[in-house]
Amino acid sequence: MDVRFAFALLTLAVVACGGQLEAEPATPVGEEVADAGPIHLGGCILLSPIGDVPDDVYQLTDVTPTDAMPPFTKELQVYGLKLAARDDISDDYMRLVARTIAESFPRDAGLDADLQRELLANHYRYRALIPVPLGFDYSFMDETDERWAAIERDNSVCDVIMQDVPEGQVMEVVEHILHYVTDIGLHYTFPDVWGISEDSELARAMAKADDEGYYQANQYEDIDDEEVRFRVQMQEFAYWFISTAWNLQAPYGPVWEEEWTIRDQEDLRQKLPSMYAAYEETAARVMVAPSLTTLAEIGPTRAEERPESE
Repeated sequence: MDVRFAFALLTLAVVACGGQLEAEPATPVGEEVADAGPIHLGGCILLSPIGDVPDDVYQLTDVTPTDAMPPFTKELQVYGLKLAARDDISDDYMRLVARTIAESFPRDAGLDADLQRELLANHYRYRALIPVPLGFDYSFMDETDERWAAIERDNSVCDVIMQDVPEGQVMEVVEHILHYVTDIGLHYTFPDVWGISEDSELARAMAKADDEGYYQANQYEDIDDEEVRFRVQMQEFAYWFISTAWNLQAPYGPVWEEEWTIRDQEDLRQKLPSMYAAYEETAARVMVAPSLTTLAEIGPTRAEERPESE
């Protein structure tokens, strides 16, 4: 996650939720709370399943114009994840991101079809919405724009997928797809393992990895809100874990990165065995890594030097 986006999203989340970020209201929901709109967990995850689930959860549309979500002008729906962009984003790029998502959830005999459909249904139930900006242009997140506040309030907007990231376009796509899948799909489908909660298997594995120096959770200490910081730490750890289980970190991960030190599946299995076993019983039963062909189309393997912005 880009930390600048995290701070911007946190500010808007607090405004949209009336300053309340707790998982459950401390008092019965009254008219004032109801008027404020749905409440989010960790600043972005809708707690109420307000979205409609279609009969076919594998819906994949083409890029279509929309005037329902200004400032966005077009959208694409893929397996319950809605991509939203302005005109400066390439239609072909949106289609490529959509293909990456679809390939991650193949209807394969080796996977659990019922669990996979339930995970995708949760993307719809909790209205997963992914903005697609050009580079670091977050001007669509105008704090004074009530239209954006309404979008953030009524959807689960947990990150973005940027176009034009020359220092690592492949992992820009993979990472932020995984943020949505783990924050919403896995969180609601397998709460004991992937739940954004202190007693989940993911939280215990994150604490172990932090203690043993495999993961630096303190990278996100600048996020003042404790609940948002915890959610961000968890989603980042989940991304590192799954992408390493997929053996994508060695070829695609940034060589300068110190936040995560485990580079391949076997090392991951040995160092975090309990979480790896839980992963095999949950996430590995519903999703797989996107194809190397698609990843090659997204971009080169990785940037060999630290970007100047770092």
